[in-house]
Amino acid sequence: MLAAERRNLILEKVHANKRVIVSELSKEYDVSEETIRRDLDKLEEEGHVIKSYGGAVINEKSSIDLPFNVRWKANPEGKHKIAELVSREIKDGDHIMLDASTTAVFIAKSIKHKKHLTVITNAIEILLELADVQGWDIITPGGLLRPNSMSLIGKKALDGIDSYHVDKVFFSCKGIDLKNGITDGNVETGGIKQSMIAAADKIYLAVDSSKFGRTAFSRICGLGAVDCIVTDEKPDEMWMEAFRKEKTECIYKE
Repeated sequence: MLAAERRNLILEKVHANKRVIVSELSKEYDVSEETIRRDLDKLEEEGHVIKSYGGAVINEKSSIDLPFNVRWKANPEGKHKIAELVSREIKDGDHIMLDASTTAVFIAKSIKHKKHLTVITNAIEILLELADVQGWDIITPGGLLRPNSMSLIGKKALDGIDSYHVDKVFFSCKGIDLKNGITDGNVETGGIKQSMIAAADKIYLAVDSSKFGRTAFSRICGLGAVDCIVTDEKPDEMWMEAFRKEKTECIYKE
């Protein structure tokens, strides 16, 4: 196994379990504990983990993009439920924007039976997913490739998004909090989502239940800026009351 592959697997574990133990990883991957410590050193340098005695814990405040394959494996059941709900909100002939979240990839997979859609996205994975769909217009805004997130960012991407107007935008986030609003991991991806919001008539936040009560580095918008929140489980009454106050609809899997 290549070192980079092993580090990605370790990163998946630390995001699933919040912490990892050197001795356990050493046995699982059949390498020395020193090799595992070097892997954790590298992940700490990249901002993903914080080393602790005998292992490492997740760096909750990291503004670094996780590799796409790691994000893809986080709560796929919840993302599938969200995609099913979102599919009902998209009508034949709609013009929509999808961000570069893994949730949006699940959405793209769920709407391929629709007709005559126009989809604007900065997500490489969505472009690949929809490449064989007939009768649609698939548009990319251009920009600089960000390999970890498999997304297009930068001024060219922002300018491209600003040149369109769509019926609906569907985006996700790293955190949604009653005080701090809707947040993402870094300013660049947050800025892309802000531009998408400004370009749409109706704004949907597609976010799984694990993101509720969390705050990430870069603020995208307040709860009141979103017309509809689509999630995999019914939020508790505190959240539902906040949504009612902001006149934000909440759709969830019954």
